[in-house]
Amino acid sequence: MKTQTGLERLLTEKDWGKKLPGNIGLLCHQSSVDSKLRHGAFLLKDFFGPRIKKIFSPQHGFVGNVQDNMVESDHFHHEHLNLPVYSLYSETRAPTGEMLEGLDIVLVDLQDVGTRVYTFISTVFLMMEACAEKGIEVVILDRPNPIGGQLIEGNILEKAFSSFVGLRPLPSRHAMTMGETALWAKRYGNLSCPLRVVEMKGYRREYLFSQTGLPWVPPSPNMPIPDSALPFPGTVIFEGTSMSEGRGTTRPLEIVGHPALDPWKHLGPLENHLKGLRGFTLRPCIFLPTFQKHGGKNCGGYQLHVTDPMAFRPWRTAQLLCHYFYRHIEGFSWALPPYEYEDNILPIDLINGTDRLRLWIEKNGQRDELDALEKPGLEEFRDQKRTLELYPGS
Repeated sequence: MKTQTGLERLLTEKDWGKKLPGNIGLLCHQSSVDSKLRHGAFLLKDFFGPRIKKIFSPQHGFVGNVQDNMVESDHFHHEHLNLPVYSLYSETRAPTGEMLEGLDIVLVDLQDVGTRVYTFISTVFLMMEACAEKGIEVVILDRPNPIGGQLIEGNILEKAFSSFVGLRPLPSRHAMTMGETALWAKRYGNLSCPLRVVEMKGYRREYLFSQTGLPWVPPSPNMPIPDSALPFPGTVIFEGTSMSEGRGTTRPLEIVGHPALDPWKHLGPLENHLKGLRGFTLRPCIFLPTFQKHGGKNCGGYQLHVTDPMAFRPWRTAQLLCHYFYRHIEGFSWALPPYEYEDNILPIDLINGTDRLRLWIEKNGQRDELDALEKPGLEEFRDQKRTLELYPGS
């Protein structure tokens, strides 16, 4: 059975129009489409008529054309929708009172990728906070977690390292849909806005995106295909280093490399360093980023080919890759601030949500110490997640 998104449920179950009275805003982006690839903003405007008043967009913009961190999108008037579009990745990351003026409900229809660092959940949390102050209801039109809803991985964010790439104490890979993430934030994060979730039909927790039968539209320029999301909870850490994470190539966040890296020389020692990890193959490669880090320079590196998504542990794999590269690749360094509007904390620590992982690498910590770094708070989070799961699993 093909999965039916929250958007399609709302549009096909006509009583939703009566359940959502008043003026409506819509937080969406280019991936907010139905199974026929029709954009939800147009469909919802037809459905609700003049009650749709405003559009909000997250990082990468309403049309998904903005590549990088701290590259902002402008507010604009959408000619074909005849509606204002307010960018929540602009001079503000949270909607202002003026932006929310006159609204009774904000619909949220965003395709997430299942990782704390991906900023769409931060945008939703900030929207919920702003709506709580005005008594505006938030309604999540739920969509699949493309990397599945069962496997949890990575350390819990520490409060001192809170930022736009991690606002609340989630693990790196949280195994929740956008709707479940919002429910978690309300129940365990003291967000008091009225909240409802339009649940999906035909969705199971174990599904990867390829099993939903839904079309994929890149939610950001560097998430071109669903496979790109599988290594992302791990490879995103290389944004905080001098290593290229493949931006400027056709397979970003699936490949990692550096101009000083000879991938064949290091393959054997690296495979030994990763011994015991399963579900992927490292393929030595040479790639040429067209922009961003090492743009125009050949980089030696590896593509992570995921062979068994249920066995693959991207966070652990990437932490051990980084541990190796720090010692063996000339020119490896930590990227310097600013990063996501934070000027005083190293980007790697913001991405990791802690400085303990960086310090473990710098001291050449033992592999078994990684378990202790990941463990604090993880069982409590698992228990919390079980209380709000909306979908069955195997």
